[in-house]
Amino acid sequence: MIKIKNAKVLRKGIYFRELNILLALIILSFGITIINPRFLSSFNLQIIARQVAIFGLLAIGETLVIIGGGIDLSVGSLVALTGVLVALFMKNGLSITISILIVLLISSLVGLWHGLFVTKLKVPPFIITLGTLTAARGLASVITKGWPIIGLPERFFFIGQGDIFGIPFPLIILILFAFIAFFITKYTVLGRQLYATGGNIEAARLSGIDVDKRRIFTYVSSSFLAGITGIIIASRLSQGQAGVGGGYELSAIAAAVIGGTSLSGGEGTILGTLIGAAIMSVIYNGLILLEISSYWHDVVMGLVIVTAVTLDIWRKRKRI
Repeated sequence: MIKIKNAKVLRKGIYFRELNILLALIILSFGITIINPRFLSSFNLQIIARQVAIFGLLAIGETLVIIGGGIDLSVGSLVALTGVLVALFMKNGLSITISILIVLLISSLVGLWHGLFVTKLKVPPFIITLGTLTAARGLASVITKGWPIIGLPERFFFIGQGDIFGIPFPLIILILFAFIAFFITKYTVLGRQLYATGGNIEAARLSGIDVDKRRIFTYVSSSFLAGITGIIIASRLSQGQAGVGGGYELSAIAAAVIGGTSLSGGEGTILGTLIGAAIMSVIYNGLILLEISSYWHDVVMGLVIVTAVTLDIWRKRKRI
């Protein structure tokens, strides 16, 4: 009886927290609109939607990893590498479908690499994913030699630039993967085991959960979604560019934490993460519309990240 009551209280708390961040998103959007009414123009909303798709896909993967008790710092560099690779494959004559499948396989193998190092070799996730961050960015630069890969098939551009009934196609991709992640975390045994693993890995192991497989799943998912994002950005830019994705890993982590995901693991929701990604996108867009110097953008986003982490720590202490 007590467990049922606690579960109801927990669900109520999560719902309230998501309602709060949704209110913050609305207030933020309203404030920017007052200063610059162009914020609500259809053209600008399209831009925001495409940016939300990028941050949202990365943040969903990051949320799964963090819920399982880990962290993934490599996603920004993987975005650059996978975007370069898909462009390279198509440039060398492979079809769009084959190029995408190969890139997604490669990105998934990178996630498997992370998961095996973390679970079998006991390498801290911060270290192995930081190493991949550097290596993937370097490999992307080696492949391109500093020059973008251009001359891609025009049909490929639909992925990042097209829309269906006025809805940007990247946003449709985000909704699809968000629904899958939501279903897994909310209604499956795998999802419950992920929360248990992140909450207390030793207790989860003693209860019979194969925590290694669960954690490997999160890293593969994160890298896979980074591959999807890299393909979208390559399509959006009409080229493979080694310089994209800088700082995206921090934005993804910030979006997850703003949405209520706890950096200590075992807590977070996909809905909250999506709202967090929307907040990050609105902030980026607002800085541009308000004509704030680009030199200040990193300063503002750094403050947002620090604030998000501080709120996470505050929430955790408040529950103790």
